[in-house]
Amino acid sequence: MKRLALLLAVAVLAACGEKEKEPAPQFTVEQHSIVIFPAGSPQIASITSAPIEPRRDMALRFNGRLVWNEDRTVRVFAPFAGRVTSIAVRPGDRIKAAQTLAVLAAPELGVAQAEARRAEQDYSLAQKNLARVQELFSAGVAPAKDLQAVQADVARTKADRERTLAKLRLYGKTDTVDQTLALKSPIAGVVVERNLNPGQEIRPDNQGDKALFVVSDPTRLWFLLDVAEKDIALVKPGTDLSLATTSLGDQRVKGRILHVADVVDPQTRSVKVRGTVEASDERLKAEMYIVAELRVPAPGGYLVPARAVYLRGEQHYVFVDEGNGRFARRAIRPGPLVDGYQVVLMGLAATDKVVLDGSLLLERLLASKD
Repeated sequence: MKRLALLLAVAVLAACGEKEKEPAPQFTVEQHSIVIFPAGSPQIASITSAPIEPRRDMALRFNGRLVWNEDRTVRVFAPFAGRVTSIAVRPGDRIKAAQTLAVLAAPELGVAQAEARRAEQDYSLAQKNLARVQELFSAGVAPAKDLQAVQADVARTKADRERTLAKLRLYGKTDTVDQTLALKSPIAGVVVERNLNPGQEIRPDNQGDKALFVVSDPTRLWFLLDVAEKDIALVKPGTDLSLATTSLGDQRVKGRILHVADVVDPQTRSVKVRGTVEASDERLKAEMYIVAELRVPAPGGYLVPARAVYLRGEQHYVFVDEGNGRFARRAIRPGPLVDGYQVVLMGLAATDKVVLDGSLLLERLLASKD
């Protein structure tokens, strides 16, 4: 009896074990690349698929930096020799148009002021002489040649007066003789550079190309990009693009290309492209690094979710859902990655659906039949 009970217990345990064991997946493999599940197979439920999309455009990205806009930048030089008596601004200061930057004691300006005063007096005297001679000529006392000579003298002194006053207007001084020259900014903006110190002697012939002050408008910056030779045909003046920089976070600003260089940099094998930033944003600063994105029509291909593509050896593959439980492995030629999508240049058709989840299972099933 004990032996019979023991045999019954063993039989019961064996039956329970068979019930707990999962059934082996039922599938077939064709051509070493197609997995076929029978209708109603539970394995199909774990596999998800999605249709692919045609590639309508693509994004080209270029590295570059922001720079001062030379169309909105002025360089202030001293027109006369002199000594710096005061400096009113420092680099980084915001200034208004016509604001004084520095003051020079300039003897040459004093000479120009004295010439203007002398020309004013000569003109006044010539007018008085003309009135006197006209009166004598009308009385028949003065000859016509005297009147003509005085009229010529008035015209000469008037021209000299206008010339000297126009010269002084360039420097903002027309009423006094004080030898004081105020260097002013013709535009509003930011003081970018200051290249003088109090008490410094300034000589225009020794300044060279180095300005005493550089003032630029920070609300309209330029950008400079390095564009590879292969992309230069897609970059033309007037083309709009978007600019990203660290200070903007996820935001972008619009830019427009103004100029494409006619020479390739021999060191970097790239072409310099210049454009203007279309937005005024205090977070944008000169010399910031940027990434410019240009969207252009795509030459072809399809967009596939990146997780549908896997690498086996040196070849990229996807599984295509052919319907009715058929899943075919396809070799593809990948292009660039774009925002979580893999560009596929060859290997797929427009109506294909690719497997998103389950590629590992299908690959393992194929390997089990090799």
